[in-house]
Amino acid sequence: MLCQIVLFDGFDPLDVIAPYEVLHAGSMAAPGALRVELVSAEGPREVPGGAGPISLRATARLDPRSADLVLVPGAAGPLGDLSDPDAPVNADSIPALLGRALETGLPALLKDALDRPGLTVATVCGGSLVLAMAGLIEGRPVTTHHLGRDLLDATGAVAIDARVVDDGDLVTGAGVTSGLDLGLYLLERELGPRIAHAVEQLFAHERRGTVWQASGPVPAAF
Repeated sequence: MLCQIVLFDGFDPLDVIAPYEVLHAGSMAAPGALRVELVSAEGPREVPGGAGPISLRATARLDPRSADLVLVPGAAGPLGDLSDPDAPVNADSIPALLGRALETGLPALLKDALDRPGLTVATVCGGSLVLAMAGLIEGRPVTTHHLGRDLLDATGAVAIDARVVDDGDLVTGAGVTSGLDLGLYLLERELGPRIAHAVEQLFAHERRGTVWQASGPVPAAF
């Protein structure tokens, strides 16, 4: 199983590193079952993050034909007005960084990923906003950082107040630290609960909250 974690200019480092370390630990706990790599839409390059002088190296190009799991992080920077994509923003704000990512080849590659049967797309924090602003997840239940839920709704996605939302081939995580929970859930889903539990113990981190799925009876109003 190949997991490609996407880097774009201004990515949030923790959105990348938290799930990367969890999934990489899963690959050590299940030798040969999982491979994790950092990629970009452009191919191998140094990719600057959005949180100070931090960059990571993409070692390959995002390839929806080969990947089994594609994980998209959010951006890091001044918040700006996430509820209004037309509001004036400074060049380093999260809305501006996400907007620039949409001007690259990334949206087309993510569309290919979502269109390919058997491939799962996952996001952390503002990663779901990248998909939503590209018009790729209209009508689908997703989560993001709580400050970005209005923008999700504005794009036609269905914002869910949950730590992790599983909509089959689309699995989304909420705020930045949810990357740990998302990574552990993906390990449980793809490699089984014993692998996920072993990594959970290694990281001394217990997953928070119930993973939301559109299944079971609809709750009555309290």
